[in-house]
Amino acid sequence: MAYNNNYCIILAGGVGRRLWPVSREKLPKQFVDFLGTNRTLLQQTFDRYRKIVPTDHIIISTHVTYKDIVLEQLPELNENQLILEPMRRNTAPSIYWACSLIQQKNANANIIVAPTDHVILKEDEFCKAINNGLEFIDRHPYLLTLGIKPNSPVTEYGYIQLTDEKEDRFIKVKTFVEKPQLEFAKIFVDSGEFYWNSGIFLWNVDTAMRAFAKYMPEICTKLSNGIEEFSTCPNISIDYAVMEKADNVYVQLCDFGWADLGTWELMYQHHDKDKHQNVTLSGETMLYDCENNIITAPKDNIIIAQGLKDYLIAVKDKVIMICKKDDNAAIRKFYNELQMKSGEKYI
Repeated sequence: MAYNNNYCIILAGGVGRRLWPVSREKLPKQFVDFLGTNRTLLQQTFDRYRKIVPTDHIIISTHVTYKDIVLEQLPELNENQLILEPMRRNTAPSIYWACSLIQQKNANANIIVAPTDHVILKEDEFCKAINNGLEFIDRHPYLLTLGIKPNSPVTEYGYIQLTDEKEDRFIKVKTFVEKPQLEFAKIFVDSGEFYWNSGIFLWNVDTAMRAFAKYMPEICTKLSNGIEEFSTCPNISIDYAVMEKADNVYVQLCDFGWADLGTWELMYQHHDKDKHQNVTLSGETMLYDCENNIITAPKDNIIIAQGLKDYLIAVKDKVIMICKKDDNAAIRKFYNELQMKSGEKYI
């Protein structure tokens, strides 16, 4: 397998509403340093994959309004390494468009598709897993996903059910299950047949383009006429459009300290906690009789709280939100109602 055949598509076009009010329309989560490393989630993702593929083979797929932010945060890139989505249409159209452009440059390309809202604790193990996966899809016409052994019944993750069919260390996928209810997530974890779906995909460009043509012909037809048709594409994820339908999907079981940071509850689970199980992402705190909370505020702010358990306190640009940290439906409701009341002012 040639190193110069390796490419990476980093997906950086979302708005991260589940991490509002810190994640905003003008500066969503991928451009924010949530982990206190002085590197944003996008920059950390870029740092991770540049160890595996040539820097000029990294493609950033993002919304057109974020072009300048991407180039500012990643000065190593040229403008021609950006896929600028004129309208948000989820991941399937943007991934197809990026793959089609890569295919024009290199018909033998092996491609990694990577979200930006991941944390990886074991970088060496991660690089080893990705390289093993690239070698696998270089030799086999399969779509590959990376699976993580679950340690708890998380309802915000997708799950992968395994078959008994193996090829080397890779296992054929039986089915995908998106964000199950808690009782089903418990059954999945206890069964040992299910793994978390990391959302990291690998494939040879020829294998991918064949799958796209078979399972999402409408998108292929529209975008064959150029990016001008992007806004008319259906709003659908690559998971629903292809991965859940294809019969040639394999999974590589991995252990590299993976976590998704897509919600406040998941952010809480990842971070170090004080003796009362509270997490402070930024700002100062004085907490009395408080436990299991997550707090974030500007660095020059101090949050004083009493008697809170399992709460989120988030302060950002004239918005103060206090709510149960695991109540994503409530956060979505607050966001939508505030947008209806005040327009984009606080969004």
